[in-house]
Amino acid sequence: MPFLVLSDGTVVEGRTLGAVGETTGEVVFNTGMTGYQEILTDPSYAGQIVLLTYPLVGNYGINEDDFESDRLQPAGFIVREACERPSNWRSTKTLHRLLEERGMVAIQGVDTRAITKRIRTGGVTMGMITHGDPHDAVRRLREAPAYDETDFVYQVTTRAPYAWGFAGKERLDESTDGYKHRLVVLDCGLKHNILRRFAALGVRSIVVPATTPADEILAWNPDGILLSPGPGDPSRLGPVIETVRALLGRLPVFGICLGNQLLCHAIGGETFKLKFGHRGSNHPVKDLLDGTVTITSQNHGYAVDPDSLEGTGAEVTQLNLNDGTVEGIQVPGLRAGSIQYHPEAAPGPWDSRKYFARFVEQMGRRS
Repeated sequence: MPFLVLSDGTVVEGRTLGAVGETTGEVVFNTGMTGYQEILTDPSYAGQIVLLTYPLVGNYGINEDDFESDRLQPAGFIVREACERPSNWRSTKTLHRLLEERGMVAIQGVDTRAITKRIRTGGVTMGMITHGDPHDAVRRLREAPAYDETDFVYQVTTRAPYAWGFAGKERLDESTDGYKHRLVVLDCGLKHNILRRFAALGVRSIVVPATTPADEILAWNPDGILLSPGPGDPSRLGPVIETVRALLGRLPVFGICLGNQLLCHAIGGETFKLKFGHRGSNHPVKDLLDGTVTITSQNHGYAVDPDSLEGTGAEVTQLNLNDGTVEGIQVPGLRAGSIQYHPEAAPGPWDSRKYFARFVEQMGRRS
């Protein structure tokens, strides 16, 4: 039988889901009712054990269309109950089979409500799912490196540049006929739906590793630059921040999630870790420029310190209506802007897709 072990000594017995073995990571919760396949393939969850608060997971199975990357990304998975007989015309396998095939250690049959309440009270914590001795696991977990000590971006970024267009992933040397703009994406943990949204607007994306220097990015002669989402503590990504700083003012820049935090660091701002983060598909955000409120999809554990932006030339443009944290900025003097949530959704509502169109329009101006 598997056990979920937390760093405070909590031991919870459950039932097997996915592969048999052991895994360690930061335990976080996501409040979305759907989207487990997208969550499992979201690189921003690297190094984390994801708990889903919705009690029955896997109802519509696994399909071939909703993967957000080429592999499972979290360290582990926790659900109350995994559906054994999914019902959906696109389904090709169960959640259990996917996890088992890909070697992900998970657990079901635990009180996810109680664990979520513990995290909300005490904050995110390191945890372990193990099929071994849980008491020995507690000891080893307390000796394990903290989540914040690892730079997961360098683990999830692409190893080589590639292109993405109307038909999906393309060779770099394929024809660019029919595209309006070229976008270079600095891949810190990219989701495929970001590329799909830009392609739908006539943009061909060139995706490059997070370690790519500014001069190589500019050598692609792009019309704009996207700073992608990704996992971990943005303050640890000094070389990436320096790259962003070198690009500012050269071309329009748009940051999403981690990209928002990297932009803020590049102009002199700071970030801090949230107690339990924002992870789910129903977070209300107010746009201070037009007064609209959108329901957003979010997945991040860090936020921008608004006081640190004073004197940087940045303007806070969006706020989270749940806790008042910064959800977007713009730096007019540098033709740069960013948002903290996920306008591409997958999973989540489509309310904020308009920000893709606005950035494409900005790329068309270039000056």
